[in-house]
Amino acid sequence: MEEPILNAHNKSEYPPAHTAEHILNGTMVKLYGCPRSRNSHVEKKKSKLNYELSVCPSAEEVQKIEALVNEQIERHLPVTTEYVTRDNVPPEVSLEKLPEDASATLRLVRVGDYDVCACIGTHVENTAEIGHFRISSTSWTPAEDGDKGSFRIVFRLDGADPKYDLF
Repeated sequence: MEEPILNAHNKSEYPPAHTAEHILNGTMVKLYGCPRSRNSHVEKKKSKLNYELSVCPSAEEVQKIEALVNEQIERHLPVTTEYVTRDNVPPEVSLEKLPEDASATLRLVRVGDYDVCACIGTHVENTAEIGHFRISSTSWTPAEDGDKGSFRIVFRLDGADPKYDLF
């Protein structure tokens, strides 16, 4: 099958961190029922993601988030892609972050049975290549209107597969 033409991707990601972002997003959605991160800055040295939450997670909850992400990494899950048309997107895939000019065919990225989302970025082939996920800091900014605040997670990876050192 010929690979469909998708929108151009405007940034270069470090595949282990970008794939870890998918797992962290899936974890936050499962634990808090929040949307996937709206603002993210994913790099080799460190990555930052912000989540809209009603309350700030406790230190114990942050440890649980980190443990759950590492649990998925240690499962050695395959990271696969598939192409679907907009009318065949699975119900668990949110399209709210897609740009208005997104192509009619979408690329879905699956991290085993744990996470799936529309994405045109670069990923590892297996979660075993990510290394160890470590939350290095968090911060909380309450909403001015008393609604949902912004919870920032900064993470780093230790021991990612060296084949990604060129990224």
